[in-house]
Amino acid sequence: MRYLPKSPADRVDMLKEIGAESIDDLFSTVPQQFRLTRDLAIPRQHGEQEVVEAFKSFAAQNATGYSSFLGAGAYRHYRPVLIDVLSQRGEFLTSYTPYQPEIAQGTLQALFEFQTMICELTGMDIANASMYDGSTGAAEAVMMAVRVTGRNAAVVARTVHPEYREVLATYAQHQGIPTAEVSYTTEGRVDLAALDAAITGDTACVLIQSPNFFGTIEDVAAIAEVVHAKGSLLIVSIAEAVSLGIVKPPVEADIVSLEAQSFGVAVGYGGPYCGVIAAKEKFLRQMPGRLVGEAKDTEGRRGFVLTLSTREQHIRREKATSNICTNQSLVALMVTIFLTVYGKGLRELAEQNLAKAHFLASELGVSGAVLFPGAPRFNEFVLRTPTASADLNEALLEKKIIGGLSLARWYPELGEGASLWCATELTTRAEMDAAGKAVAQVAVESNELALV
Repeated sequence: MRYLPKSPADRVDMLKEIGAESIDDLFSTVPQQFRLTRDLAIPRQHGEQEVVEAFKSFAAQNATGYSSFLGAGAYRHYRPVLIDVLSQRGEFLTSYTPYQPEIAQGTLQALFEFQTMICELTGMDIANASMYDGSTGAAEAVMMAVRVTGRNAAVVARTVHPEYREVLATYAQHQGIPTAEVSYTTEGRVDLAALDAAITGDTACVLIQSPNFFGTIEDVAAIAEVVHAKGSLLIVSIAEAVSLGIVKPPVEADIVSLEAQSFGVAVGYGGPYCGVIAAKEKFLRQMPGRLVGEAKDTEGRRGFVLTLSTREQHIRREKATSNICTNQSLVALMVTIFLTVYGKGLRELAEQNLAKAHFLASELGVSGAVLFPGAPRFNEFVLRTPTASADLNEALLEKKIIGGLSLARWYPELGEGASLWCATELTTRAEMDAAGKAVAQVAVESNELALV
């Protein structure tokens, strides 16, 4: 009865109400050959203590003690304990969409602060109260640009996260938005000449990422000059939010799509994430997602309300700014707490990431080539080794090291040995030294095998 709230008497009453004699009568329309007439082939039921012990034994099988150099849109950063202490309070953890401001001032104020901080970081005028994630945020930003300009096409830099581009392709296919890709230079940045040639009179926007998928920082000002000269909008996607602690905000952009996972959201099996769209104020009416605004009540007291909302409570079909019917309010709260705790310390955090990635590149560069050396980068870089990255990573795993992400799947022109490496403030000197030695050892062993 603890887990099955309907008693046998309740079931009898329910069957009687609908005119069925038994459960079998209820499912009489299901053909006999599809009915299960035996007990389920599962173990007997267990008590709570037995279940807990079983899960403990499963947890003990997890691999621990590995160092990881993965990034590519999901980053390991330190999470202050205060984030969980506050975000798991009942009034935040179990709250529903704050439609009724008179009982949701705490949630609304937190989201208002979130929007304010995002604007300060990105250099934009307005920001929404979060989207699903960075990939859907980028796609929604493209559709927003189409509505704003009245044009129906988009140009996407090949240096944008490949999975972001895949999500955009899914959106664009069903929205009737043709897209064109622009390649990159030997510096790992958008090719400005190719970009200029790709933009046509139908191009609503150009989508770039900075720092881009290779970890390289794009020349946003130069790209904006090319884009705006053709009457298109510039969208800048940011997958590594901590970079804003030291990298100049993309103020030349018209719309910024941000993945805020780095701000206090743990990496965990693909989610949750926290996407954001920020933009110039003149585009406010076409902003997708929820926005929280500041207001005053009848007595002149400061308060917060949802404003300009075109969500599920206003079904507008083709006129809706988005088909996403929720956001990531709880995760946005985590981001707000993170930014409040760090404050101006975000710059020092970013400097640590920059310094450690630079050191790691110097360590690994002994055994391979660090690609795109002529451009500035943040906490990621591309390493090309003589050994195929898949083989290298397999060898590193034996040393409890999770190496860089193989790029052959998305960028075959870089070769089988290209991989994307990342270092954050959580990456220790010892881990980087060990990785450098391990990669060097694999290189030596590969050369010896080649000679044999």
